[in-house]
Amino acid sequence: MTDRFTLQDPRHQYPAPPFPPQPQRPPGLAGKMEPPPDHGEQSYAGFGRLTERKALITGGDSGIGRAVAIAYAREGADVAINFLPSEQEDAQDVISLIEAAGTRGFALPGDVSEEAFCRELIASAVQKLGGLDILVINAGRQQTRPSVDQVSSDDFDKTMKTNLYALHWLAQAAVPHLPPGASVITTASIQAYEPSSHLLDYATTKAGIVAYTKALSEQLIKKGIRVNAVAPGPFWTPLQPSGGQPRDKVETFGQQSAFGRPGQPVELAPVYVLLASQEGSYITGEVFGVTGGKGIA
Repeated sequence: MTDRFTLQDPRHQYPAPPFPPQPQRPPGLAGKMEPPPDHGEQSYAGFGRLTERKALITGGDSGIGRAVAIAYAREGADVAINFLPSEQEDAQDVISLIEAAGTRGFALPGDVSEEAFCRELIASAVQKLGGLDILVINAGRQQTRPSVDQVSSDDFDKTMKTNLYALHWLAQAAVPHLPPGASVITTASIQAYEPSSHLLDYATTKAGIVAYTKALSEQLIKKGIRVNAVAPGPFWTPLQPSGGQPRDKVETFGQQSAFGRPGQPVELAPVYVLLASQEGSYITGEVFGVTGGKGIA
């Protein structure tokens, strides 16, 4: 693999569609994707920006969360990851990568759509890590539905609880443990600004995440805690082939970006590192778009 620090044409730095058909059952596994996503396993190099920090990342087994977990460990942080029990295979790979970086990794399986578990998750992370100063709320549910009549109440409820309620439950439980200088980072989406018709419930939650993040940032800066969001565009993660996109769209996923390809999770990791580190000390209440040229105006 080419060194990410070598000057390259970003249009051709990673695979472009067409991709092979690859349907998966949700929530999907990174290990079954073709081409395999780049989470930074071989390509991310750390520089000690997060030495001795203590981070919890939800959805840390694959996709964006996995890339963030790898980056944080290589920047010196101890990292706890949350994931669904069905994602244990991917999660164990991440824990091995964290430990190989010389920091501590903890696997905390469970479903963040359940309020009691969210509160238990924060308590477990604080206990295992010996504190908490970075909280990345990233786990998400995305299921395509072609028309409004096909978005059932159960669908809507599950998406709301996974993407939006969990944000509130986790933040509420974590704040008493976060010291001045801590950072909360949420994962929004370009869908908050340019919603797709087949992602009604998902896009609604992402717009809610933007509003919640901005409001929470105003509260928590009074405690010296920064709160920001990252809004990705099309990224090559298990959300896409496991029902997040219509099956025929997976084969051309990312083609409409300015780059002609989807982003790879590792291309988001430096933004999450910046927002967690002291290099981002004057950044709060912001939404960082990484959209492949779409913008988030």
